[in-house]
Amino acid sequence: MDGRDTDIGSRLRRLREARGISLSALARSAGIGKATLSGLELGTRNPTLETLYSVAGALGVPLTALVLEPGAPPAEAVRVPGAAVTATLLEVFEEPTATFELLRMHVRPGVVQHSPPHAPGVTEHVTVYAGVLRAGPVDAPLVAGPGEHISWQADVPHIYSTVGPDEVLATLLIRSPRPA
Repeated sequence: MDGRDTDIGSRLRRLREARGISLSALARSAGIGKATLSGLELGTRNPTLETLYSVAGALGVPLTALVLEPGAPPAEAVRVPGAAVTATLLEVFEEPTATFELLRMHVRPGVVQHSPPHAPGVTEHVTVYAGVLRAGPVDAPLVAGPGEHISWQADVPHIYSTVGPDEVLATLLIRSPRPA
């Protein structure tokens, strides 16, 4: 485990405590075990993308709030792989009403990644450059090939997978509304 796991843990703890949420309450809200959450905060557990999205959603913050120190360049974001997706943060755009996270995304064939709901109002926008992607709400996934774009409300459980044997290369833009 490197210091970057500890960085995620300290950011997570700061966000949780700033909201006055107990470890138990956040674990329950995120749908993860209290021991898992405690291990993340202490930097003794390796986070998965799915777990971090669960925690970020429960806290009502974008993923970058956990993987990137405020004001740091995107290249310093901690890279966290998921079951099927490996995403690299390219840029974070801050506007008065929303935060936009732009990521390069690789989706490995033969695996389905289940993503938990994000905070209310979050949307995801994907443009595919190679391969065929199946993504979106679990109950109504969308399909896109090279040069195509799909988007959905991401405050519901959603998935990512490939259609066929080829890896998918895409960009993912996540729009997270700011609290009023």
